[in-house]
Amino acid sequence: MSSMASITKNSSGNWKAIIRRKGWPPIIKTFRAKRDADDWARTTEDEIVRGIYIRRIDSERTTVDQALVRYIAEVSSGKRPHSRQSDARKAKTLREHLGPYSLAAVTPTMVADFRDQRLATGLANNSVRLELALLSHLYTIAIREWGLGLGMNPVANIRKPSPGTGRTRRLAPGEEQRLLAELERHSNPMLAWIARIALHTAMRQGEILSLERRQVDLARRVVRLQRSKNGDSRTVPLSQVAVTVFREAMEHASSLGVQSPLLFYGEPGKDGRRRPYIVQKVWANAVKRAGLDDFRFHDLRHEAISRLVEAGLADQQVAAISGHRSMQMLKRYTHLRGEDLVGELDRVFD
Repeated sequence: MSSMASITKNSSGNWKAIIRRKGWPPIIKTFRAKRDADDWARTTEDEIVRGIYIRRIDSERTTVDQALVRYIAEVSSGKRPHSRQSDARKAKTLREHLGPYSLAAVTPTMVADFRDQRLATGLANNSVRLELALLSHLYTIAIREWGLGLGMNPVANIRKPSPGTGRTRRLAPGEEQRLLAELERHSNPMLAWIARIALHTAMRQGEILSLERRQVDLARRVVRLQRSKNGDSRTVPLSQVAVTVFREAMEHASSLGVQSPLLFYGEPGKDGRRRPYIVQKVWANAVKRAGLDDFRFHDLRHEAISRLVEAGLADQQVAAISGHRSMQMLKRYTHLRGEDLVGELDRVFD
C-alpha cells in the first residue's frame, strides 16, 4: 500500500501527521516526537484499509465534564422534573470523579474504581447502579447520536453491584397516625395532602408533584397521568378518602387565586414561574420528629400497593393502578405480612 501520510515539523517544534485518502476528509494529529507521529500514521492507515478506523479526535477533545453538561441540556431536559433533578445529582458526582478526563481516556478499570469508591462510602448498591446507568447512557448517546468516535462504552463490561432484594419497609402500628399528625403540623398544608395522596393512590412522588388541576376529575373519581415514569399514560382511580384530599387541595389552590396550572406548587422563581413544591427537606424533618426510623417518601407507595394486594385485588388490577409493566417489578412492592395470611390459610385448609 502506498503511504497516505505526510509528516512535517511545524514552527513550534512539534510534528504534524496528515493522512489523505480519496473519499475521506484529511485526518490530522500533532505529536511532540516524530516517532509517535510515524506510529500513529501507520496504525491509522492500517485501520482505514481494514475498515475499522474510528475518528477519535472529538472524543479525545471532549471531557466527561463537558459531555455531562451537554447530556443534561439535551437529554435530561426532556424528562420529568423529578428525573431531571435525579440526573443532575448523579451527573454532579460523576463530574467530581471523572470530569477532567476525556471521553476516550475513560477505561473500564477507571469505571470499576469509581464503582468501588462509591460502594466504600456506604452508598446503597442500587444508587451506584443508577450512577453507572447514567454514565453508560451518556456513552451510548455520544456514540450513536453525537458521533464522537468512541470505540466502546467503558461501562458495558464491568460488574454492576447487585440490586439487592429491594426495600420492605412498611408502616408499623401507630406510625401512620404519628406521621400524618406531624405532617399536618407543618405550616404548608400541601405536605400532608401530598403524603395522603401517595398513601391512597400509590402514585409516585414525581407524579403527584407534577400534577396539574386539569388532570384531576373528581366527578369521575380519577386522575389522568399523561406520562408516568415508564413513559406510559394511565388513569388512577380514587377512593372516597383520596377524593376528599384532592378536593381540599383544589379548593385551597383556588381560594388563593394563584396563577399556576400545578396543584402543588412552590414559591415563584426569578422568572416569576411557579415550579413543583419541593418536599425532600420538610419531609425528612417531619419523619424525624415523628420518630419513624428509615422511612422514605417512596415507602408510602410501597405501603399503598401492599394494602391493595392485601385487600384482595388481582395483580393485573394492582398493576393498572400502580403503573407497573411487569409482575416481577410489582412483586418487589407486595411484601405481605405473615400474620395477615393466617386467616387466609384457615379458609384454604378448613
